[in-house]
Amino acid sequence: MTKGKYGVPLERSDCLPLPRHPDSCTEEDFTEWLERHKGERLAVDLFSGAGGLSLGIERAGWTVAAGVDYNERALETHAANFSGLSLHMDLGNPENRDRLVYLLLNAKVDLVAGGPPCQPFSRAGRSKIRDLVRNHGRDPQDHRKQLWRAYLDVVTRVRPRAVLMENVPDMGLGDDFAVVRIIEEKLEDLGYATQLRLVDAWQYGVPQHRKRLILLARNDIERFDWPPMREQFVSLRDAISDLPKLDFKPRQRVGDREMPYEEPERLSSFARIMRQSAETTVIHDHMTRRVREDDWEIFSRHMDSKTLYSDLPEELRRYRADSFTDKYKKLDWDELSRSITAHIAKDGYWYIHPAEPRTLTVRESARIQTFPDRFRFAGTRSDAFKQIGNAVPPLLGEAAAAAVTPIGEASANSGLTPHWRRVREELNLWAEQAREQDGWYQYPGPEMLPPQAAVMALLSGSRVKQSELRDIMQTIRGMKSVTAKVFERMLMQAPTKSVRDRISRLKPLVDDRSAWREVKEHEVPSKLGFKPAEEALYTLLLGDQDLLLVTQGALRVGARVNDSEADRTNKLTDGRVNLIRLVGAGTNASLRMAALRVIGNDYCKPNQPACGWCPLEKYCQGKPPGDDLYSVASAEC
Repeated sequence: MTKGKYGVPLERSDCLPLPRHPDSCTEEDFTEWLERHKGERLAVDLFSGAGGLSLGIERAGWTVAAGVDYNERALETHAANFSGLSLHMDLGNPENRDRLVYLLLNAKVDLVAGGPPCQPFSRAGRSKIRDLVRNHGRDPQDHRKQLWRAYLDVVTRVRPRAVLMENVPDMGLGDDFAVVRIIEEKLEDLGYATQLRLVDAWQYGVPQHRKRLILLARNDIERFDWPPMREQFVSLRDAISDLPKLDFKPRQRVGDREMPYEEPERLSSFARIMRQSAETTVIHDHMTRRVREDDWEIFSRHMDSKTLYSDLPEELRRYRADSFTDKYKKLDWDELSRSITAHIAKDGYWYIHPAEPRTLTVRESARIQTFPDRFRFAGTRSDAFKQIGNAVPPLLGEAAAAAVTPIGEASANSGLTPHWRRVREELNLWAEQAREQDGWYQYPGPEMLPPQAAVMALLSGSRVKQSELRDIMQTIRGMKSVTAKVFERMLMQAPTKSVRDRISRLKPLVDDRSAWREVKEHEVPSKLGFKPAEEALYTLLLGDQDLLLVTQGALRVGARVNDSEADRTNKLTDGRVNLIRLVGAGTNASLRMAALRVIGNDYCKPNQPACGWCPLEKYCQGKPPGDDLYSVASAEC
């Protein structure tokens, strides 16, 4: 034990060993275990960690036949808390996946669930990886980013009736949901109907803000019935206030592995759920780190839930207030907790107890993640914090799993044609027909080369009429570069000074044939000084990158078809989810995205939309503003 610069004696907590579940098994006797559980609805949890999702799945009615993970400490926790097989395996290795699939041959797996490691997709994770690549020689192609392929490979070969994948929203936001769209497309190819949702965990009883990306799929029926969302959140007081108070002095040990527990007269319904099957008079793992004297002073005398780090007395601050604006966060009894993440294994400054001058304990963190008190975590205190922070909250896992529960007599099959695939096929057909007509310049296709895409990008923000835009685009049609003659003619066609100024921006590349060649087309935006929106449209029209063009018009189309308000709120999260249902993936994704842009600009207006001309009218769930006669009137115009 050392003190050093940390201001408290540094100690490594004891390492908690856990016995295996009495009904656990090994690879060798897995077949016998399956025989004992014949007739039960079986699930497999890939990248299971400690088992937050496994617990949610069990609460929803499945038996977890196998949990698979590479972290041995987390797997020890899983083996202690669940029956079946807890398998130490690197799923990134194809040979290991072969072994897993072989093991599951005799199991009738109803559900494959899991969350491929999400760190590379989060903002914090990407930043950390860039630093490791730059300063420590790490391979920039982090293999964890591809573990979703391993997940999909197992699903493809096992062919369960239902699939559940969970991850952080940034998995989608970081790459325009490209990975998620690819996964959805592959599942649809296999006959699954899919649903993608961004869910805030508090809506399903988890006492914290925690947005998660949930992808569901099933091949028995196209129906996803989630439990009703809560209108009232579970406060931190409801979650942990029944746990014993910890009396201590600065620098002394805080809490213990086992402490007396006395149930209060009034126990919240949430705490009652957490206490089920726990020892009546004992609480386990109610312990946290020692507290420095200066931190004790801050926590007890200078902070409430609204205090920023920069508000603290300067003599008590150890970090730069401009760089660490949220270094400390004191929680509020009557609010939700901050999201419990794996960072809590490093320090607890984001999770300062609302009434005691200390950070949250292992048990309090587990409660906030909705692990019941009977659930124990193998290893040291830091191991436990890490397992808890990396876990899927069990109550959220239960809600997601409930949405793919078998319904009635519907049985697994491979003949589903999902709703959103039908919508995309119709949108695709409409866009192809429009491209063959006068509107060719609005879409990626054979005639859309870098010169045409550049002109469209430059004119996209102008108020040029469609007839005037068509004339300008006819001038550049079929050209592989911008010649001086064509350039001058387009300038003459410009109806306004604003349009002329936009076209004038082509001047640096006039008569520069090499700049427009395929190998250099990606340099055009920088040479012409494109703004981000212009570059995005240019890239979309070339059709070689599967991106979302998040415009207000496209968001409006997505919101109305999905019957949501995501064109006005949560545009970059829920709004994008609406879009990807319509855009999908594959070779025609860019074509469909361009079609949504056209529909949003020309037909799906904020007021008096021309619904009769819209190819998505029969699929539109949201009622447009105004009278229903808009649909009829627009069709007759």
